[in-house]
Amino acid sequence: MQAITDFITTSFNRFVVWRVKNVSHQNFLLVLAMATGLFSGLAAVTLKNAIHAIHGLLTEGFDLTGWNYLYLLYPMFGILITLLFVRYIVKDDISHGVTKILHAISQKDSNIKSHNSFTSIIGSTLTIGFGGSVGAEAPIVLTGASIGSTLGRLFRMNYKTITLLIGCGAAGAVAGIFKAPMAGLMFTLEVLMLDLTAVSIIPLLLAAVTAASVAYFFLGEGAEFTFLLESPFLLENLPYYILLGVLGGLVSLHMTRGTLRLEQLMSKVRNPWIKWVAGGLVLSILIFIFPPLYGEGYDTISAMLAGNTEAIVANSFFYGLKDNGYAILIFLVLIVGFKVVASTFTNASGGVGGIFAPTLFVGGVTGYFLVLLLNDFGANLPVSHFTLVGMAATMAGVMQAPLTAIFLIAEITNGYALFIPLITVSTISFLTHKYFEPHTIYTKRLARRGELITHHKDKAVLTLMRLNKVLETDFLTVHPDQTLGELVKVVAKSRRNLFPVVDAEQKMLGVVILDDIREIMFSNERYTTTKVHHLMTIPPAFIACDETMDQVMQKFEETGAWNLPVVEKGKYLGFVSKSKIFSVYRRVLIHFSDEE
Repeated sequence: MQAITDFITTSFNRFVVWRVKNVSHQNFLLVLAMATGLFSGLAAVTLKNAIHAIHGLLTEGFDLTGWNYLYLLYPMFGILITLLFVRYIVKDDISHGVTKILHAISQKDSNIKSHNSFTSIIGSTLTIGFGGSVGAEAPIVLTGASIGSTLGRLFRMNYKTITLLIGCGAAGAVAGIFKAPMAGLMFTLEVLMLDLTAVSIIPLLLAAVTAASVAYFFLGEGAEFTFLLESPFLLENLPYYILLGVLGGLVSLHMTRGTLRLEQLMSKVRNPWIKWVAGGLVLSILIFIFPPLYGEGYDTISAMLAGNTEAIVANSFFYGLKDNGYAILIFLVLIVGFKVVASTFTNASGGVGGIFAPTLFVGGVTGYFLVLLLNDFGANLPVSHFTLVGMAATMAGVMQAPLTAIFLIAEITNGYALFIPLITVSTISFLTHKYFEPHTIYTKRLARRGELITHHKDKAVLTLMRLNKVLETDFLTVHPDQTLGELVKVVAKSRRNLFPVVDAEQKMLGVVILDDIREIMFSNERYTTTKVHHLMTIPPAFIACDETMDQVMQKFEETGAWNLPVVEKGKYLGFVSKSKIFSVYRRVLIHFSDEE
């Protein structure tokens, strides 16, 4: 066995050397992009088929007119299996897929663990197939990104190339799951915040088109909620779409803040089994009362597009009120509110899934609610149009990705007849949400810790820099009770003009600056009477060892200092200087943005 392993390793190393000599970097990048798209597309097909198979098996034969008590069992059981799988087999956190990708790009040199290439598929299949109220898109995006990262590391690519391959995997995942290559491309540019350059556009497009082609090959023409527009957009309806844009932005804000607050609440519960019981019970009860919350919710979206109110309220208390317009409106408002609770509790209690599908679901219900309400007051608006555009509204707001929202819905509808309302609604919703909340659910956690890469190149480079890379430790320390004569001996041995003053426990007390003592250095009469603590000054600021480079630069700007000490719980570690930061900044900037 060892001989076979050695042979494979040797052969692969020879191939890598041959590739470097005979295939250009750019050409090989295109090959890797297509391979990433191929595997991402296969992963998307596998995940969707697995979820549909379990969902169909569990719900086959359900009575549409009555209560189905298995809704109280399925979600908790699915989350329990997922929890056991993650806790005892994977032994790693695989939730919050998109946040994990952003964190890997900014803090881990784009290194995403290889097990994410399949563990996210298994975890989300178990969660969603049994009714977890989340989406498969974030797990499959993490899967695609992991495939790209793994291929990049396998062939020993640099940081920029691996990051681009992560983008290829994400683009391929979205393109494969929706059969929407342009939406996949836009998702990568807006949500993962990769720069659109001549070097990146072709690999991203290749990966997206490859993944979408794979999905078409295995799944045929149909998609989750494919809809062919039959009626054109009417300009006279534009004011109603503007209203939908504002409403969509406010609903998006409700989703973002509601999700984050509920996550914070659940994070206070440390015991995972208590989390499972509490979160699972809430989820199961909500699904039992409101069956549209079961799973991703795409069946409900299809029913709304078809105007099939009966299918929307099936299995619920409201089924008997299906002909009562006001009862339906109340039902729609309730499922918009409770979808946030259901999706958050699914993940918080141990499930694996994302907010992509819940966002589309809430948007579709919002648009459907508004059009029914307006039509009750005499308007004659197309129900399907407002349902579709409503999905774009919440996606543009929650993800702050208006282009992704526009192109996704345009591709799903097989045309661009709704381009004007899609652009209008997505823009208004995006601006409404951003006015109140600058970050998305994906980026809020990283932004709080200063670990988020953005399109602002200076901030992006600072995010990539590490404090330990600019820390200088060759300063000779002195003690406060040492005499001037002893200090002069230390100065004679040092090549620096700063001398940190520390106590017996290495706690930093201050600093002696050479320029401040230059005039008395040769006053022999003061060598024994003047102590270091008489000569030291307090630095204008201290840098904690866990601060980000953005925070470090802010302290330099505020103090005007050229050197600042770094401490950990008061203990001296070293100094950071502006010159060192600028030197490392230049290297990272070249590494980050240079095009090959």
